[in-house]
Amino acid sequence: MRLLLVRHGQSEWNAAKRLQGQADIDLSDLGKQQALALAPVIATLEPDYAITSDLLRARHTAKLLGYADAVHTIGLREVSVGDWTGRAIPELIAETPEAYAGWRAGTNAPPGGEIWADFMARTALTIENLREEFTKKTLLAVCHGGVIRALLNHYLGLEPARIIPVGPASVTSLRLPSNPNKLPRLELFNYRPGSLEFDAPD
Repeated sequence: MRLLLVRHGQSEWNAAKRLQGQADIDLSDLGKQQALALAPVIATLEPDYAITSDLLRARHTAKLLGYADAVHTIGLREVSVGDWTGRAIPELIAETPEAYAGWRAGTNAPPGGEIWADFMARTALTIENLREEFTKKTLLAVCHGGVIRALLNHYLGLEPARIIPVGPASVTSLRLPSNPNKLPRLELFNYRPGSLEFDAPD
């Protein structure tokens, strides 16, 4: 199965550098433009089926990509950041640099937040439940940066500390083999038409 992972376009809180986690925030105007720019790329890859996080920014991105009928799933929600929800990222880094760095590396959870191992298991189960059905097909999953990092961790063993932030409205592609003796492969990472972004917002 080819798994196309798309991060939602820039959200209003991304633009304000606020940590959103599972807060239901919509796309910014720039985020809408980013999603529309990615739409022709996704169209050329011809997904057979589309799923999306149930959060608004992901659902809106899926619609702008041409997949308004994508199936919503809570399994692709962003990681919960608990008490950090809505906090300004520069303030968090200034106040608790070690805790924030640990969260970004998957070794620390904010107070009331989701543990990385649980988050990774949740997102991977969502994909695995569809894997057999789409063995020789292409599955589009419109989701969040944390979800993409979790799936790269699960399938490729790439720990989040070793992955740069996923760009808004970018596509990452994994090939998940039907043969259990073969390893999943990374086909494409963080591709966005017309521009590159190496310092995307969390």
